[in-house]
Amino acid sequence: MNKILTFLILLCTFNLVAAQELNCMVIVNADQINQTNKQVFKTLERALNDYVNKTKWTNRNFAPAERIECSMMITVNNYENSAFSGTIQIQSNRPVYNSTYQSPVFNYQDKRFTFNYVEFSPLYFNPNVFESNLTAVITYYVYIILGIDADTFTREGGTPYFEQAQNIVNLAQSSGYNGWQQTDGNRTRWELVDNLLSNTFENYRLALYNYHRLGLDNLVENPILAKQSVAGSMKLFDQLNNVRPNSFVLQTFFDAKSEEIANVFSDGPKVNIVDLTETLNEIAPLYSKTWARIKY
Repeated sequence: MNKILTFLILLCTFNLVAAQELNCMVIVNADQINQTNKQVFKTLERALNDYVNKTKWTNRNFAPAERIECSMMITVNNYENSAFSGTIQIQSNRPVYNSTYQSPVFNYQDKRFTFNYVEFSPLYFNPNVFESNLTAVITYYVYIILGIDADTFTREGGTPYFEQAQNIVNLAQSSGYNGWQQTDGNRTRWELVDNLLSNTFENYRLALYNYHRLGLDNLVENPILAKQSVAGSMKLFDQLNNVRPNSFVLQTFFDAKSEEIANVFSDGPKVNIVDLTETLNEIAPLYSKTWARIKY
């Protein structure tokens, strides 16, 4: 009887661990704050790590090895009477088939991050009511991470997660916090999820799938075909860029991928890269020095 009870406890514990989707490192950097007692920032950091990593975000079960590797770095620029302001840098990776390589898929710094937090206050998120900009922003980016990751494995697999992020945007519209409305300027949370769900940006999501599932995942077994798939993804981006030049999602893609693209085409079997480099320089000219490293 004791053995059966022990087994059931272990099984329940395993299921609890396996259910979590993210392996996320949350860092709260308060180096710019001139304050002797920085315990509140450490408490916040621990609370956010628990919130992100111990919440069940989907109805899927993830084995420990399947959890998405990601990070969030909050840099606090100002702090006074429980009011925080600063930035949040979000990064996420995706494993590549037949390798130990983790491919960066999202890399973005949100400069519009203000929130209130009282030390030891519990962190929770109500999907029906806007209550906290801290948990709203964190939860929004959790769903962006989940959605982009899913899109790299299944065509438009990230839609339900992007819809969750869009729901958060809708709830936050009247909150008064910056970054949630279309009128808040460029590169807002509103704009990012709007791009991801818009039919206009269908080629972006198709390119995500082709680049990762047909490209990177085949690099070991069929490197020439894999490189052709990656190059083909750039043509899809070019088509999108002709319709929506300098779009938000394209910027975030190349912020994460520029070094990787250069490395893919600078090693292994050679493919014709003349058209590729012309396309890259057209759609991502900020990385022209990186593209110059690609040699035929």
